Amino acid sequence: MIIGIGVDLVDIPRFERSIERTPKLMTRLFTASEQTLKPHSLAARYAAKEALIKALGGSEGVHWTDIEVASEPSGRPVFALSGETAATVASRGIATVHLSLSHDAGLATAYVIAESGA
Repeated sequence: MIIGIGVDLVDIPRFERSIERTPKLMTRLFTASEQTLKPHSLAARYAAKEALIKALGGSEGVHWTDIEVASEPSGRPVFALSGETAATVASRGIATVHLSLSHDAGLATAYVIAESGA
């Protein structure tokens, strides 16, 4: 059963300017391995994290660096959740989180579906 759906859209040039203006955002928003990525990939990951928060129904118990967007060998993006965020997701009865990312024409988007185990 679907528990929540979230979508987010990020203007990549605007996102890049924000990171340049406030470099501390890199460590607040992204894991160490994510911080090595190019701006369009970071923007997509930011969108993914925002979409996850929307699918969860809010940010209580969710921490940005507990959410990492990784890739399966096929290239499919997946969430790697840890810490309090992983516990929060489990406590809400969510067994599976689906993620889709895209970026083109200066925009990055993410779509998330959170499902229960039932």
